[in-house]
Amino acid sequence: MIKLDDIEGPDILRELGLNDLENISEQIRERIIDVVSRNGGHLASNLGVVELTVALHSVFDSPQDKIVWDVGHQCYAHKLLTGRQKEFESLRKFRGMSGFPKSSESKHDIVETGHSSTSLSSAMGLALAREQKREKHEIIAVIGDGALSGGMALEALNHIGHLKKKIIVVLNDNEMSISQNVGALANYLARIRTEPIYQKLRSDAEFLMKRIPAIGGRMAFAADRIKDSLKYLVVPGVFFEELGFTYLGPVPGHDISALRQYFQRSKRLEGPLLIHAVTEKGKGYHPAEKSPSRFHGTGPFILENGEGKVRSSGKSFTSCFSEIICDMAEKDENITAITAAMPDGTGLNKFAKKFPERFFDVGIAEQHGVTLAAGMARGGLKPVVAIYSTFLQRAYDQIVHDVCLPGLPVTFAIDRAGLVGDDGETHHGLFDLSFLRHIPNMTVLAPRDRKEMEKMFAWAHGFNGPVAIRYPRGSVPEIPLETDHPVSPGKGEMLRRGSDILLLGSGSMVWEGYRVAELLEKKGFSVGVADLRFIKPLDAELLEKWAKKVSLVVTLEENYLAGGMGSAVLELMAEKNLQVPTLNLGLPDRFIPHGSIDLLLRDNGLDVENMADRIENFWISALKNQKRDSDYEEKIGPFTLRKRAFFFKK
Repeated sequence: MIKLDDIEGPDILRELGLNDLENISEQIRERIIDVVSRNGGHLASNLGVVELTVALHSVFDSPQDKIVWDVGHQCYAHKLLTGRQKEFESLRKFRGMSGFPKSSESKHDIVETGHSSTSLSSAMGLALAREQKREKHEIIAVIGDGALSGGMALEALNHIGHLKKKIIVVLNDNEMSISQNVGALANYLARIRTEPIYQKLRSDAEFLMKRIPAIGGRMAFAADRIKDSLKYLVVPGVFFEELGFTYLGPVPGHDISALRQYFQRSKRLEGPLLIHAVTEKGKGYHPAEKSPSRFHGTGPFILENGEGKVRSSGKSFTSCFSEIICDMAEKDENITAITAAMPDGTGLNKFAKKFPERFFDVGIAEQHGVTLAAGMARGGLKPVVAIYSTFLQRAYDQIVHDVCLPGLPVTFAIDRAGLVGDDGETHHGLFDLSFLRHIPNMTVLAPRDRKEMEKMFAWAHGFNGPVAIRYPRGSVPEIPLETDHPVSPGKGEMLRRGSDILLLGSGSMVWEGYRVAELLEKKGFSVGVADLRFIKPLDAELLEKWAKKVSLVVTLEENYLAGGMGSAVLELMAEKNLQVPTLNLGLPDRFIPHGSIDLLLRDNGLDVENMADRIENFWISALKNQKRDSDYEEKIGPFTLRKRAFFFKK
């Protein structure tokens, strides 16, 4: 019996019989469950494609044949079969194996991905390049039924069907994206899966023809055209055929023999094909089969029962948002909630149960969701769009064109802002401050705790314009200073006073600023901390007042520095001619890899100790570079002069 550990590449699979392939599938499933139980990861989606992946690699010649995975959170079996056995133990660990396809990791990972509905466009581009270079190889795009509902995927289907290039689309149909799929296309696929008339007529016809001596097999093969006609009679729409695809299926997605037959047949056919494989998310692990949404992306869990190993130490921002929007909706029936296939992840599941007629899951269609909200706002409703920061990027033009240009009262609840951890580059929410704050009419806020979050959403509800409220993944921190300041447009809050350094933060970085201030005070500095609250518009009065009282201004943000909060502060200081040394601390100009949030903060100099050291070093450097004229000495004051003399002695 061949062992999984003996497979150094997919070539060997083409030499194995069915029993060996099935055995390898079971070993893969056991390895995935074991590693994910310790490291966390995308479990249900990966368990659902094990046999599909084995069948693909046993028929096609990767990487000569190009296999493109949509989203990529189902690529674990693919990684195990393409020479990454040893590295698999480091899955999603800092500087270990990525949980998504990554071309720098392997030549078998054709396209980097992490967001959905992109595979068909990439496959079409590869097909056109293949023709231009007169090459001969297959191009296979594996896409889920949830991702197929995305607008980009439908655009690509339309283009592929129009140009009729040879592309094999494998539709991994498990009836789910992260949560249960919604929409007309999901209903259509369900009819194909379950249409009893077609399935019975098809199986009966095959059975009868194959019983005819000598010629039965050939007759069954020749009857394909008849079966295609039959599909038109009993399956509504025949959507894919009308788009120009040869439709094959449905095929049981855990039957390696059947899958191999379909894949082999697809190699002989011309033009675009769609193979419809019906799979079960979480296959082979009962807790994941029972609760596929919970095991879509999971932390470490107890192998025997699937229960989580780590209990949250407090409420998350997401759960706070869930409670807040439900409380607000009780008081105002005009509040509606919109999500893009993530009612659980965004915390809108409770809202959906309490107010089903006011809840709208648009599927993986962020663009549509944002413009839908714009239409609701025009009609007099108060829509709240809850989307992860990284996925809101997909609706940038709709935010600009459909919401901000007319200045409509749409509230964006932006979850997972900042670093998110083990999902890595494609999932960190590090762009939203930069791509939102420069849009006219947009107001951007960030709460530091539950109380602030509640006040900000209440203020946004009464504001007649676009509002974005961004908040991080994880537990809500406790702020040592309770305040009752109301939320006023463009007004921040001075939380502690200091005469040497002013730390400006928002959201998750306010508490970090407190801890940095405590460290610096132990070194003799007098440090003030302000919560800007509003990233746009900034509190010009607060900044102008306090920048004149200190010798150094420092901005702290969990966003890329380019175009972020620190940039906004520098712009305002230049406008007000505030000539005080300023240090911006945030994420550098590179994509941030996967790893725990604490490790990533440390690696990028944004943990408390590193920030305190960077501020102290900048202080020394700034003072050394200053002219020692009397005007400057008078401006910075005697306390700072003593500090400067101390550092020069060092």
